[in-house]
Amino acid sequence: MASTSIETAAVAKTSKGRSKPDRFAPNYWPFVIPALIVIAAVIVFPWVFTLWMSVNSWTLGQSQVFAGLDNYARLVVDMRFWDSLWHTVLYTTLSVVVPLFLGTLAALIFDAQFPLRGLIRGIFVMPMMATPVAIALVWTMMYHPQLGVLNYLLSFIGIGPQEWIYNQSSVIPSLVLVETWQWTPLIMLIVLGGLAAVPREPYESAEIDGANVWQKFRYLTLPMIAPFLMIAVIIRSIDAVKSFDIIYAMTQGGPGTASETINIYLYNTAFAYYDIGYGSAMAVVFFILIVLLSFVLMMLRQRVNWSDGEAR
Repeated sequence: MASTSIETAAVAKTSKGRSKPDRFAPNYWPFVIPALIVIAAVIVFPWVFTLWMSVNSWTLGQSQVFAGLDNYARLVVDMRFWDSLWHTVLYTTLSVVVPLFLGTLAALIFDAQFPLRGLIRGIFVMPMMATPVAIALVWTMMYHPQLGVLNYLLSFIGIGPQEWIYNQSSVIPSLVLVETWQWTPLIMLIVLGGLAAVPREPYESAEIDGANVWQKFRYLTLPMIAPFLMIAVIIRSIDAVKSFDIIYAMTQGGPGTASETINIYLYNTAFAYYDIGYGSAMAVVFFILIVLLSFVLMMLRQRVNWSDGEAR
C-alpha cells in the first residue's frame, strides 16, 4: 500500500513537471542568430553576389549588363586562363612534393639523438614564422642577377650567374624554392609528431631479423606515418593553391605571364583591368576546382586511414 502511494505521488509530480508552460523551456536561438547573421554577411552574401556578377558584363565605371554564361564561355577560349591554370598546377605540385620530401628527411634527422638537437630544431623552424611579404623582399634581393648573394655564392663553385625570377624558364622553380624554404619546417613538425607516436618494438624485432635502415623505413616507418604525411599534403596543397602574396610581391606574375597563377590573373582581371564580371566568373571556376581538389584529398585521406586500420 505504501509503495503504491509513493508511485502515485511520483507520477503526479512528473505530470505536474511536464505541464509547465513551454515558455519556461530554455531557448538557445538568441545565441545562434548573431553567428548566423555574421556567416551570412561574411560568407553567404559575397558568394551569392559573386555568382550574380559572374553572369553579368560589368567593367568598373560602366553600366552593368546581363550576359548569361558569356563570361564562362569566354574562359573556355582564353589561353591566358589555361596558362595560368597550368602554372597553378605546376606551382602547387612542386610546392607540395619538394617540402614533403625535405620535411620528412629533416624529421628523420631530428628524431635521432645528437648534441644541440633542440637548438638546431628551433633555428630550423624560424622561417615559417616570418611574414610572406618580408620573405619575398629578402629573396628578391638575393635573386638579383648582379647584386644577389646567391649568384655570388655560386661563383665560388664555378657556376655562372643565374637569372632566377627574371627568366621565364626558371621563375616558377625559383618561387618554389622560397616556398620550400618557408614551409619545410611545418612538414618537419607534422612528421616529427608522427614519429613520436611510432612504437619502438617493431624496430627491435626488425633488427633481430636483420633488416637494414631502408627496409625499416620502407616497411615500418613509412606505413605508420602515412596518415601524418597525408595531413601534411592536405595542408600544403590548400596553402599552395591559394598562394598570392609571395608571387605578387616578387614577380607580379612576370616575366610576362610566366608565373601568373589563377590568383594573380584573377586579381589583375578584376582590380587592374576592372573587368569585374569576367573576374567573378574566374573566381567561381577557381572555387569549383578547389572544392574538387579538397574532395580528392579527403578521399585519399580516408583511404590512408582505412589501410592503416587494416594493417593494425
